[in-house]
Amino acid sequence: MFTGIIQAVGEVRTLESRGGDLRLHIRGGGLDMGDVALGDSIAVNGVCLTAVELPGYGFAADVSNETLSLTSLGRLKPGSRVNLEKALTLQTRLGGHLVSGHVDGLGEVIERRDDARSVRFRVRAPDELARYIAHKGSITVDGTSLTVNAVAGDVFELNIVPHTLQETIMSEYQPGRQVNLEVDLVARYLERLLLGDGAADPKSGGVDLQMLAKAGFRI
Repeated sequence: MFTGIIQAVGEVRTLESRGGDLRLHIRGGGLDMGDVALGDSIAVNGVCLTAVELPGYGFAADVSNETLSLTSLGRLKPGSRVNLEKALTLQTRLGGHLVSGHVDGLGEVIERRDDARSVRFRVRAPDELARYIAHKGSITVDGTSLTVNAVAGDVFELNIVPHTLQETIMSEYQPGRQVNLEVDLVARYLERLLLGDGAADPKSGGVDLQMLAKAGFRI
């Protein structure tokens, strides 16, 4: 588990093909590696990876085809900057929100505009994730815990303050950029709970007005 508070910006050193998938070598930047052991989890652009090598420059992690298909990690190149966060401990301040590091899908930055010292971004989410994104709710973008400022259909808006721009890779975002999205854990589990026995039905269409009315909710 993570908090979505980025601890350092690292850099891709090499991408090594390994039997059809990938081993990613990351320079740790300012990330404190003193307490990291083999097998520990580190989030790279919001993707929970396992450290399998600990060379002096940072760490290496294997990336499966499943992860490559759902995230932007396969688009990284040597020199690409990445957001890094070590797994939280019971002593960690939860400054963001609970983040699993299991990316739900790819979003696309469709607009960037300045607003005083902040920058506003509009991001389009995949249709299947849009229902989990709520006004003033939490969302993780490339591992960064952020507040949703506005929602219109499958598009949501973010207001990024100067500190976040400086401490993450978000200053690089331009329209057309694909970003890793993880929706709020609470929203996903709440939907599953509301489905009740229907959660085991593969034909279930999820939570909708008809299902809520049948369950006794006043619409």
